[in-house]
Amino acid sequence: MTKPRKNKVPPAGPTAEIPDHWLGRIHQGDCVETLKQIPDGCVHLAFADPPFNIGYEYDEYDDRLDTEKYLEWSRCWMANVKRVLSPSGAFWLAIGDEYAAELKIEAQKLGFTCRSWVVWYYTFGVNCKFKFTRSHAHMFHFVNHPESFTFNGDDIRVPSARQLVYNDKRAESKGRLPDDTWILRPQDCPTGFNAEEDTWYFPRVAGTFKERAGFHGCQMPEQLLGRIIRACSNEGDIVLDPFSGSATTLAVAKKLHRRFLGCELSQEYAAQGTSRLNSIARGDKLDGAPEPKVSAPSTAEGKPLTARKKISDQTQRSLLPE
Repeated sequence: MTKPRKNKVPPAGPTAEIPDHWLGRIHQGDCVETLKQIPDGCVHLAFADPPFNIGYEYDEYDDRLDTEKYLEWSRCWMANVKRVLSPSGAFWLAIGDEYAAELKIEAQKLGFTCRSWVVWYYTFGVNCKFKFTRSHAHMFHFVNHPESFTFNGDDIRVPSARQLVYNDKRAESKGRLPDDTWILRPQDCPTGFNAEEDTWYFPRVAGTFKERAGFHGCQMPEQLLGRIIRACSNEGDIVLDPFSGSATTLAVAKKLHRRFLGCELSQEYAAQGTSRLNSIARGDKLDGAPEPKVSAPSTAEGKPLTARKKISDQTQRSLLPE
């Protein structure tokens, strides 16, 4: 477990306190203007899932900006996130292929250090006509200081292959840290992403799921945010989401006994997100299964899985030397 390392304290003055009336709510309006009103160094963890600039239909935002304008805007809001983070704070950024590399570079120019580059794979990706189907997103874990940051590894450990597969007594009883590749539906990959590969499993929040908020098309799984918030903050810490959207980040922060605040341009999303926050209490369980393989529909006896396995076996045999 890596909490701010005592021997490597970043050179910075005391952090400011954010006014209590700013916490526990979604601030409706432009995120840059809202962030400018937050004191320096008072946020422990920021999670941002900004518009990807791919033409998604938001109700109050143009997702078709010129590239330079989009990058300039991204630099602006990320600079403000950098300013409001505590010296040992963390910043997670979720972004698509189109600007992942550019925003990683821009974040590093601002002084962030990248600790992990997570690839989040999901099924039922966006079908495309002239490119491969969009079925993953990138999630960068940045920290303000390369030597001093919060990382509660023991809070997010998963069973190791030695525990799950081999029942090896030498296995670490606490399990191991998750891999940096996350997959949402393991039953769709019968010959890959299995227990030996210790990947992260999180079910997609589809339209039929009971935890679907219903008012926002890009809702992340609560268990995914739970892992990030548990790892990179402690109870009582302040969690910020500059693009609140469906309010999942804030809902998970509340359930996990963190303080929180969010920004949201859309009046409708801000109102619906506030209703969602008012409907939950601190200590409530997170939606979704911590180990989604347990809750995934079983197809072991069904024809679809049998057919896929037969095709996979045939493919593997065709690759063997004559």
